[in-house]
Order: sequence, then C-alpha cells, then structure tokens
Amino acid sequence: MKKKTGLILTGGGARAAYQVGVLQAISEILCDAGWPPARNPFQIICGTSAGAINATALACRADNFGESVQKLMDVWSHIAVAQVYRADSLGVLRSGARWLSLLSFGWLLRKWHAAPPSSLLDNTPLVDLLHRMLDLPRLDTVLQEGLLHAVAVTASSYTGGQHLTFYQTAAEIAPWVRMQRVALQDQIGVEHLLASSAIPFIFPATPLYLGGHREYFGDGSMRQLAPISPAIHLGAAKVLVVGAGRLSETGRPAIESARYPSLAQIAGHAMSSIFLDSLAVDIERLNRINQTLSVLPPELLEKTPLRPVQLLVIAPSERLDDLALRHIGSLPAPVRTLLSGIGATEVRGAALASYLLFEASYTNELIRLGQRDTQARRSDVLAFFGS
Repeated sequence: MKKKTGLILTGGGARAAYQVGVLQAISEILCDAGWPPARNPFQIICGTSAGAINATALACRADNFGESVQKLMDVWSHIAVAQVYRADSLGVLRSGARWLSLLSFGWLLRKWHAAPPSSLLDNTPLVDLLHRMLDLPRLDTVLQEGLLHAVAVTASSYTGGQHLTFYQTAAEIAPWVRMQRVALQDQIGVEHLLASSAIPFIFPATPLYLGGHREYFGDGSMRQLAPISPAIHLGAAKVLVVGAGRLSETGRPAIESARYPSLAQIAGHAMSSIFLDSLAVDIERLNRINQTLSVLPPELLEKTPLRPVQLLVIAPSERLDDLALRHIGSLPAPVRTLLSGIGATEVRGAALASYLLFEASYTNELIRLGQRDTQARRSDVLAFFGS
C-alpha cells in the first residue's frame, strides 16, 4: 500500500501567509520534476488556527493542487486587516477600547455593562472571507472520490479544558483519545475554523455544539501538546510541517536597565510560546522516536506499534517580528493607535503585531520568504516526495 503523505500547517495569525509561499514553491519544484500541476501531493491535510483556514481551503480543491495554491495566493497577496477584523474607528472603540477600559476599571464599569466586550478585536469580517475562500461541497466530493484521505482542524475548549481535533474523512477511521486530547469525526465548517483561529484575548471564543451541549472554543494552538499527531493518527507515514516562526530562535541580546515589559511584549511572548514551543518539542520527540526505532532489530520492531515517520520541516529563516516592524505603518490608523497604546508598535512589542498584521505589504514579504526558504531546500523537497 502506498504511503500517505501528511501536511501540517501551524498557527500564527498573519504569519500564515508564509505557508502560502512554501506551498507555491513546492508546487513549482514538483512541476519542474515532472508532476502534473493538478496532482495533489498530500493525502492528509491538518491545520491549526490560521493554518486550519489554509488547510481547509487547500483540501477543498484537492482535485487541483495548482489551482488551490493559486487561490490561497490571491487571498493572502491582496489581504487587508478589514477582511479579518473591524479596523474602523467605531469597531475598534466598541471592542478594543472598551475591552482595555474594562481591564483597567472593571470593578467600576462591570455593573454598567450588561454585555461587556469579549475580546480586543471584532473578527466578524472573517466570516465573509472564509465563505469566499472555501468550497465545502467540493471538499465532500474530493473525499468521496478518494482524491483526499482526510482533513483535520484543531481547537481548544475553554469549557471542557480539552484539546479537540475535528476530522473529516470518507474512510473508516476510529477517533482517538489521549491525555487532554480528543478526536471527533465531524463535518468541517466555518464555525470550526472560527474556533480554531480565535487567538486568546485577541478574538472572541466561538461556540460549538458537542453531543447536544454548547462549549466555547479558542485557538487550537493552546494546549496542543502534539501538533504532528493528528496526521499520524489519520494514517500519514510521511509528514511535511510548515512552521510559523524560527524553531531554534535565540533570544535578543540582553539590554542593561531594561524597561518593564509592555502588555504587547508579554502578549507576544505568550503567543510565541503557544504557537512555536509545542511544535519544536513535538519535532524533537518524533526525531527521538525515529532514532530509537532505527536501532531496533526487526524482531523487536515487529512487536511495537510505533513506526518511523519521515519528517520534513520548513520554517522561516528570519525573525518575523523584525519583518512586521517594517510594516506597522500599513495598519489602519485606528488599529495602529490601539496597538501603540499597549506597546505593539515598539521593537520589544513587535511580536504581537506580527500575528495581527493582515496587510498585503507584510503578507507578500512573508510569501516571498516562504518561497526562498523552500527553494533553498529544493533537494530535501524532492527527496521527501521521492522525485
């Protein structure tokens, strides 16, 4: 039986534009190697947060990989903040300004607000963008026709405290349960993507109904102990992982008499922990398992349920917060003012901006970086796909 190849697209807000550059370069490399442009190299596609949106959009057009990548390129190369969250003065005042006021004076204001703001930003425009990006009936068709084996997105339940993987497949794949991790076969819809991409504090939690009761979900990168595992559970023997930040990033040089961290600096540090650390740990764990299995004699290897998994990781070669700092001026004035108030327009707070900068000047630079990084790994890509 032919080995199935899985794709993991990680979270990272606006940083997910980098993934599109990687996918475009992979398409180009494989076409140069003689693959038909429409041929889909991934039988299993998994995503988290903004990566879940890219993953589902890619899966919807699994019958034509080149077209699918081009659709993603069209969206991300022309994106604007207003397509993802309210960027007008009124929208920012209703969400961000009120939310920050409630944080500061909650003891005084709470009793006058029957419905206090639930997040820093209002992401209602994202619903329209998702409907334009996705072709969910086509997803059903490609799964039924065997052109795609499975698609999965992850979200974290604020209500139940568990990490859930929602997967859709035409094959019989039993759900799995691990420590604080549960899989559930379901029909992937816009609500799952809103839940998976609800960055904590930044975007509002999304309600999903499980077993007849309502739970509120947030970003799937939270409590994601094993980001690669859904693809393996779904049958992948080879996995390509596209990261949203440098996985072996060194800290910035220490500065004497450093100032107390701003709210943006703390938030950016927390987001980097959510989006990057668990992936780096899971990659290290998988490499150790592969190394252990490689030294086992055949008779012992037959007795273990573990199998080696071929792994290729492509991640940014540059610090994305440094890139974001160059493009903060492209943000709409109300958003820039709001982020400036919490320190996100400064060098030390730019990490937060790098997740929220849904502007074409920044995303196009990320796309180009993804293309360069992948072309630099051309031989690894060809070896991974057996070309």
